[in-house]
Amino acid sequence: MEHISKAQVKMVRSLQQKKFRDELGLFVAEGEKCVSELSKHFELVHLFREGENATRTEIEQMSSLRTPQGVIGVFRKRTMDNGQWTMDNLVLALDGVQDPGNLGTIIRTCDWFGVHDIVCSTDTADCYNPKVVQATMGALARVRVHYVDLPKWLKEYRIQNTEYRPIYGTLLEGDDMYEVLKEYRIQSTEYRQGVIVMGNEGNGISQEVRQIITHPIRIPSYPKNAETSESLNVSIATAIVLAEFRRA
Repeated sequence: MEHISKAQVKMVRSLQQKKFRDELGLFVAEGEKCVSELSKHFELVHLFREGENATRTEIEQMSSLRTPQGVIGVFRKRTMDNGQWTMDNLVLALDGVQDPGNLGTIIRTCDWFGVHDIVCSTDTADCYNPKVVQATMGALARVRVHYVDLPKWLKEYRIQNTEYRPIYGTLLEGDDMYEVLKEYRIQSTEYRQGVIVMGNEGNGISQEVRQIITHPIRIPSYPKNAETSESLNVSIATAIVLAEFRRA
């Protein structure tokens, strides 16, 4: 196996920046498990392994981790035709989620609960950011992430779906999620066919998107009306909501 070159080290380091990921169409993953999982669904362009074709110093120079794991893979980004999506019955939408750790955890959570499509506003964090990729623990291989004009996409989603599919949104002033879904379970299973919108860490769902939401919901605190934190972390809230939607 040919030893890594200085130019390759420089290229891998550059992929920590979005503009170079976009320009080259590549992204980086680190660690044996993450690289192995992504290799099943993404084209592996380069593989660098400490002691084989890279030194510890070279791995450290390329890594975005405090403690590099000794294996770095460079993958080709997935290309998608936004007009030809085949989506499952339940889709997650993210409106301005900006923390890479939150996005990575959300992708991993969607993988666990069988949600295969995440539709993101253009100001949501880049799913190919190294911090996001590491937080997914390989889940990015099975969850498709799309970037769109979210208000426009949600409006078109409602028009294109001849069968009624709700657009849920997590809002502090929304209805108790458990009571809403309890009622829907009694009536039918159609509540699982729609979009769940989660908002920005500090500002929640934008006003433009709020106007499109058909079913505002909230995760109630316990006990009711007790003094508590103002809100939940968006990745934790996503896990709670998806768990309830997937409950039999």
